[in-house]
Amino acid sequence: MPHPDAPRTRGARRGGGGSGLSALAALAALPARVRAADPHRRFGTLTRVQGAALTVSGLGGAARIGARLHLASPAGPIAAEVTALDGERATAMAFAPTEHLTTGTPAELVAAEAFLRPSPRWLGRVIDGLGTPLDGLGPLEQGFSPAPLRAAPPPAAERARVGALLATGVRALDLFAPLCDGQRLGLFAGSGVGKSVLLSMFARWADCDVAVIGLIGERGREVQEFIADDLGPEGLARSVVVVATSDAPALMRRQAAFATLAVAEHFRGQGLRVLCLMDSVTRFAMAGREIGLAAGEPPATRGYPPSVFADLARLLERAGPGRVGEGSITGLFTVLVDGDDHDEPVADTVRGILDGHVVMSRRIAERGRYPAIDLLKSVSRTLPHCLPAADNLTRLDARRLLSTFADMEELVRLGAYTPGADAEVDRAIALAPRIETLLTQTKDDRGHPRDAFAALAGLMA
Repeated sequence: MPHPDAPRTRGARRGGGGSGLSALAALAALPARVRAADPHRRFGTLTRVQGAALTVSGLGGAARIGARLHLASPAGPIAAEVTALDGERATAMAFAPTEHLTTGTPAELVAAEAFLRPSPRWLGRVIDGLGTPLDGLGPLEQGFSPAPLRAAPPPAAERARVGALLATGVRALDLFAPLCDGQRLGLFAGSGVGKSVLLSMFARWADCDVAVIGLIGERGREVQEFIADDLGPEGLARSVVVVATSDAPALMRRQAAFATLAVAEHFRGQGLRVLCLMDSVTRFAMAGREIGLAAGEPPATRGYPPSVFADLARLLERAGPGRVGEGSITGLFTVLVDGDDHDEPVADTVRGILDGHVVMSRRIAERGRYPAIDLLKSVSRTLPHCLPAADNLTRLDARRLLSTFADMEELVRLGAYTPGADAEVDRAIALAPRIETLLTQTKDDRGHPRDAFAALAGLMA
């Protein structure tokens, strides 16, 4: 017989049996919970944070390059994108700062391919690369057709040809480097030579239905200045502005460039003539360099990994004419030339892809002529077919005259040239300043191609 003070083990066992029964019940319910779970949801675990690179384990066989992840952060969910794969591990980069992330954070694979759903109600709005409004005007109305962020360009054999002359309102371009509907032009400029003002003149005056403007890596304080002062209410009303400032993560800067083309492609698919302005392609390439190096790619030309140049070609080829029966995307892509070096890798690659290039000169800007376009270094590959024969003769005559003046300018300034020694040089000295005056414009002085050619023909006569 047990001692009266001995512990009541039988009762203890009975009490413990309740928890055992609960465990058995939970185990029995597990198959039903597994059947009820979404079989398409996949989760991994954040195991490493090194700089901008995030390592996620447990997504082997499910994730692919470009797949979207959601990371559960104490500050709220953080979107990320897979940039590299290695067995069971995926390397990702986030669209937002990662200060709050810790190892062990769950990561859900949420989408294999990202897309936007633009609509005509997006006109007049300012968004980021994920389609989130930045202007405080409320949520965006979503369209019905998805626009993939990484769409392939239309097949070359199915694309329409470049269309007719497009009036830009900028006399220097309309006269010497004309732009056609569906053409892609590069704007090569250093800092501080009036590039943003020239873009705003395009956005307000170019003969198009819709303008899509991508401000990639722009200074934060200049975004509102560009929208309110340079673009203005008239330009904004027919535009969609995509913004990723210089302090945004590299992935967001690259995403903003993809979003700019995705929105432009949507409107092209509606049969509209779209003007796509991107400032700048160089910052897109720099963001790609950060992403590639963080993913482990080897640096190649000036530190740019090979994927950057492949992405540049895929991005720029998305602009241009659509398929027969669709609209067109007329593209103007700015390139920031480092130290005015027009042969650096990004500038050289972009120049080889696009249908012409416009060079802005610091020397001309310092002389006070705006837009500071160097006419002798600018080329449009739609010439001479896009202009009537008479206009081409006038343009070529003026270009020869400007070239002659450029060759003799230093001698004239030094007083080493004797007037009357060469009739062509005398003519260039007399007419070149008048042509410079014709080409000078402010952002409120809109030009027209016919008026510009009539004025130039009058000068040359």
